[in-house]
Amino acid sequence: MMRASVIALVVALGLGAPAARAESAPPGFAAKLQQVVTRDGAPGVTALVMKNGRLLYRLDKGAIAPDAQLPIASASKWMTASLVMTVVDQGKLELDEPIGRRLPEFTGKAGRITLRELLSFTAGQGGLKPDMFDLRQDPHISLAAAAAQVAARPLVDEPGTTFRYGGPSMQVAGALVEQATGKSWAALFQERIAGPLGLSHTYWANPLMPGLKPETVRNPNLQAGVYTTADDYAKFLTMLAAGGVYHGRRILSAKAVDEMETWQTRGRTMAYLPPGAGPIDKYALGNWCDTVEGNSDRCWLVSSPGAYGTFPWIDRRSGLYGVFFLKLRLPAVAKDLREARDIAIAADTGGRSD
Repeated sequence: MMRASVIALVVALGLGAPAARAESAPPGFAAKLQQVVTRDGAPGVTALVMKNGRLLYRLDKGAIAPDAQLPIASASKWMTASLVMTVVDQGKLELDEPIGRRLPEFTGKAGRITLRELLSFTAGQGGLKPDMFDLRQDPHISLAAAAAQVAARPLVDEPGTTFRYGGPSMQVAGALVEQATGKSWAALFQERIAGPLGLSHTYWANPLMPGLKPETVRNPNLQAGVYTTADDYAKFLTMLAAGGVYHGRRILSAKAVDEMETWQTRGRTMAYLPPGAGPIDKYALGNWCDTVEGNSDRCWLVSSPGAYGTFPWIDRRSGLYGVFFLKLRLPAVAKDLREARDIAIAADTGGRSD
């Protein structure tokens, strides 16, 4: 059964020759996933581990359908940053341009906030706590209106000085994208990310409003609003792992991927980290910088785990990448998922996983 699911997934993803090239999971990996179900309480979990565009192994534990479509919460942030960076690649936005030049409702210190600060949660606009402001916005207003509501709120910190995870900054980034391109967020995502990668089971909404019809949503929550499948997210990771290229087509420039994987919060006050962050205290653009190369700002291991447990990651040293796909609060599963990831990396690198 396990081998059959591996073959079927490789064919579906178009990631390489199926039967002969699939591998077995390393010792301890399956047991760690089983703990996620039996000890941590997840109904089920899917794990995909890949390298060089090829599926190495897939495991499904517990009660989870192979094509389960789930809200992925903060794993959405990586997708948001990627779409924003396609517009930066195009030259229609700049990471270090003050947003007040394009969004005049941001004035004074708020007008000097940059797109880089929006994507790294250092814009001074607060964090997820106490009110989850953007998650509670009307999903039917425009992103421009959502950004205007953010502009009307007082700054919490001096822009550029303090990291507070989960604030409303990405809605502002989305408004900039729509203004610069003249297209809706959903249409642009389909054109530049979902279409080229074949993400046929991915859409944007709001995780706190699960009954929304995607076609009615004009203000998708950009830090947490993606619903997708394990297979679709694996395609997205394959593009990032290949430096922005998917099946020979460039989606993001290599420079854009490098920017997304550069430690942005060095020297900033880390005022709010979310439950489940564990030992990680470095943030890049839309993803966590789990480890860096020596004393540099270059991230070696990056991830973007979500509050509901889905945990995507890329290890640049080994070339491995993958996703743990499930629905359970992250603090309950984060330790076991990180340990499973470390087992996979250590097996590929001959014992080194740090």
